[in-house]
Amino acid sequence: MAIAGETAVIDGRPYEQIGGITASGIVCVADHASNFVPDDIPLGVAPELMEQHVAIDIGVHGVATRMAHRHGIPAHLAQVSRLVVDLHREEDHPNVVPTSSDGYIIPGNIGANLESRLERFHRPYHNALAQWLEAQNPKLILSLHSFTPAMASCDKPRPWDLSLLYNQDDRAARLAIRLFGELGLNVGDNEPYSGAELNATMNRHAEAHGRPYCFIEVRQDRIATRADQSRWAAMIAEVAGRVALALE
Repeated sequence: MAIAGETAVIDGRPYEQIGGITASGIVCVADHASNFVPDDIPLGVAPELMEQHVAIDIGVHGVATRMAHRHGIPAHLAQVSRLVVDLHREEDHPNVVPTSSDGYIIPGNIGANLESRLERFHRPYHNALAQWLEAQNPKLILSLHSFTPAMASCDKPRPWDLSLLYNQDDRAARLAIRLFGELGLNVGDNEPYSGAELNATMNRHAEAHGRPYCFIEVRQDRIATRADQSRWAAMIAEVAGRVALALE
């Protein structure tokens, strides 16, 4: 099942890649761009839950595809929901196949065959991403996510329009925080999550190889419509281009 306009499944793979070798040196990765669940994996959750943040980073697929098609930033995007397997977790992370998320129980994942999920989805996704990045040899990686205005399990509001997350390598993040701030946006610095604790994909594919990256979290209500997605795609592409130039 999928949100209209959010995602499509291509060739049964856990990922899709949009765009060729980039001339800009900037690429985009989106681990939570899909809410697709294969028919042979019954999660046992209400259908409406699959259209919420627990299943997909709302708006991310639209922003990433627009950056690829309109701004020359190729994308590597997930084609499976994080409720099937969380591609933004290490293989040994306790929530790589979540049994609960934001207060919701995921019955179909209790006692699930972890090795099967990893072999079918997680490893092909990351193996393909590693090969793709080797071919792209990017100057800058954009890791694109979205977050909710408030957690379902906690009504404390999140005021940021977007946040930049990082672990040890904050070269690109520091530049991006300043540039987005100059656009009048409320920019979080390692909020509402810390990249020191939640940075699996960039730890593996960026920091481990010395590749600069911006882990961008956009508040999902800012990118909920196609018009908003187009506007944010242009804005992120512009800032990313300036960051890449500053890093040279």
